Amino acid sequence: MLNRHSTAAAKAASFFVGADTQSPVRRVIAPGKKFAGGVETRQVNKNRATCSNCNWQNICLPIGLGSQELKSIDEMITVRHKLKRHEALFHTGDNFTGLYAIRSGFFKTSTALEFGREQITGFQMPGEILGLDGILNDHHSCNAIALQDAEVCALPLDRIAELSSLAIRLQHHVHKIMSREIVQEQDVMLMLGSMRSDERLAAFLLNLVARLHDRGFSRTDVILQMTREDIGSYLGMTLETVSRIFARLIEQGLVEVDQRHIHILDPVALTQSISQFKGVRAN
Repeated sequence: MLNRHSTAAAKAASFFVGADTQSPVRRVIAPGKKFAGGVETRQVNKNRATCSNCNWQNICLPIGLGSQELKSIDEMITVRHKLKRHEALFHTGDNFTGLYAIRSGFFKTSTALEFGREQITGFQMPGEILGLDGILNDHHSCNAIALQDAEVCALPLDRIAELSSLAIRLQHHVHKIMSREIVQEQDVMLMLGSMRSDERLAAFLLNLVARLHDRGFSRTDVILQMTREDIGSYLGMTLETVSRIFARLIEQGLVEVDQRHIHILDPVALTQSISQFKGVRAN
């Protein structure tokens, strides 16, 4: 899997320079055209929100872009997709046509296993990018499913290439995104291979709140958009094991749980409970 991403990163460097133009930008959907996953879209109007005024600009884009660079990016993104909960943005085998920046909502990526089982490979939130899996073979190798009503900005492949000569910072930034994907997979392998089940869940929760805090949310509270079964699939545990570990964390006074609302009572103690904690990323 890491080799797949490494090869994809090399390929991306050749034609995805500047690909970090994937900032979450507001777009409008209407009946008519269909993109990957059957999501209905339409061209945006003149009153659309832009990268220049997007809430996630500092996450999606490199810092310090000039007004002309931002204008070029705004002109590149002409379509946005709105998805309902459980709707697919793309499926395994769909043609790769570009990247998607998440403007709102949570997603999960997954692959199909034998006997109809699903393996969760990641959870993505606003400001993050979907579609990198399609770079290697020009087809998507996973499914991207909205966990709640969501909105993404489409970054067409042909338009991304046009920006390669406009902003060297964008070129460097997309290389960082590709590198981050590889590092995250290495972290997941470390988590699954060397952590106990309770350590995996603790690392997952800490990472989730850390990523949300980067977006201006609480350091200690999170509403889980994914099911416990999804968490178990991602962490290599059964549903019963996930529930049992949550109960143990509650007994230890580390967290409070109210259905999907998780409140971390003692982040320091929760971190110390992970003997090999190395900032494992959950996406």
